[in-house]
Amino acid sequence: MRKALLYVAMILIVIVCMCACVTRGGRAESSNAIVQESFSYVHDPRQNAAAMADIIENPNAVYGFSPNPESVRLGPYAEYDWTDPAFVAMAREERMAYHSSLRTMTDILDAMQAEGASVEEMARAVSAERNRLRLATYAEDPKGLEEVKQSNLAKYGHEDGPTPDELFEKYGSWEMVLQKAFSPNMGMDACCGLYDDCYQLYVELGCIGNP
Repeated sequence: MRKALLYVAMILIVIVCMCACVTRGGRAESSNAIVQESFSYVHDPRQNAAAMADIIENPNAVYGFSPNPESVRLGPYAEYDWTDPAFVAMAREERMAYHSSLRTMTDILDAMQAEGASVEEMARAVSAERNRLRLATYAEDPKGLEEVKQSNLAKYGHEDGPTPDELFEKYGSWEMVLQKAFSPNMGMDACCGLYDDCYQLYVELGCIGNP
């Protein structure tokens, strides 16, 4: 039980960082409706191998990066015009909404903690909720929904996303499954201008080293 409480406490810290990520992203969007041509990140995504596995540097893109056509996760999004400020503004808004929606997983953790659930039970529930939220993001975008389902099918063999047992096999512990449930796709954040805003979240999750 003590171990479960420690991990819940850690995840709550992550949620605080996630909320800050969304808040900073919203402020940046309102104060920079037109992205300057000289835009550059304070924290360079090119130094993050995990992020660069899904994206490519694109000097013509609004935020300097676009999805890699060969990426299993983001390849389907490469066909969109990441040089178009109007499209990227919409993608950024949708991305921030997705980050914000992950807060519902905190409610699940709080309720299950109060019930004395184990780390495994919480990890299973949160992982399933993340899959649901990811698909729900595309509720009004049939094309996008089909693309994410095909991406899941290519990577996991089924449309809904990874099962908890698959994640346990991949990460080796239920603690890591719980932690990874909150891990964002850093490449997509970079394409949407949110990499700096979410950088502390990446650090807290152990996605990158503490500078």
